[in-house]
Amino acid sequence: RNSKQLGTICEDKKYDFRLQEIQDMKEILIIKPRDKILVECKLQALDQSGITFVILFFYL
Repeated sequence: RNSKQLGTICEDKKYDFRLQEIQDMKEILIIKPRDKILVECKLQALDQSGITFVILFFYL
């Protein structure tokens, strides 16, 4: 917000795609119009040479 990062919302260093679960946030975060949300995913796939695109939907 105003070119300033507000902090990390959620982080899962032991993510398992076979166990997709909801994570509680440590505190309530207010997302305002024109705020930007950056999602970073690290993927290791030996048989993939291209980029994986993901679409996220947020219901406010």
